Amino acid sequence: MAILKIARMGHPVLLGRAEPVADPTAPEIRRLVADMVETMIDANGAGLAAPQVHVPLRLFVFRASPDRGTNDPEDTPMATTVVINPTVELLGEDARLRWEGCLSIPGLRAAVPRAWRVRYTGVDGEGQAFSREATGFHAGVVQHEYDHLDGILYPMRMRDFSLFGFSEELARAAQAEAEARQ
Repeated sequence: MAILKIARMGHPVLLGRAEPVADPTAPEIRRLVADMVETMIDANGAGLAAPQVHVPLRLFVFRASPDRGTNDPEDTPMATTVVINPTVELLGEDARLRWEGCLSIPGLRAAVPRAWRVRYTGVDGEGQAFSREATGFHAGVVQHEYDHLDGILYPMRMRDFSLFGFSEELARAAQAEAEARQ
């Protein structure tokens, strides 16, 4: 396995539509998935899409750790998951702002509107088709990674650029606000 180079905002690979994976069980796809998981973990990310590692294919990996969830009982944690040739369906009208970062946009975060609930389908790393529903953080990560497959970066989804900034500055502002409330 290897740590892969992550494309940063401005690189053309992040703006194109990725191609379907012809054979999800091919050795080169298994190797790519293993390298992507290792890269995601090394970078402390919640997800990583193939275009982010300069491979324009429709696949992503993600994890929804228990400490990242919301108070919604249906916002279930998810171990490291592989999704190949996915589809995503937004369920209901409930959209909420969620703070997002991106390994391709290091050091920045923003509040991005996302559907609270989704259904996603795909093929796993063993070539088995699956379908799942997700809520909260889990749903947000799936939407974020799926967007990468269509050349969409989270700033393109933003409505309020006053909720966009450097992670350190946003943390300082949140700390100051919390102290002011005490």
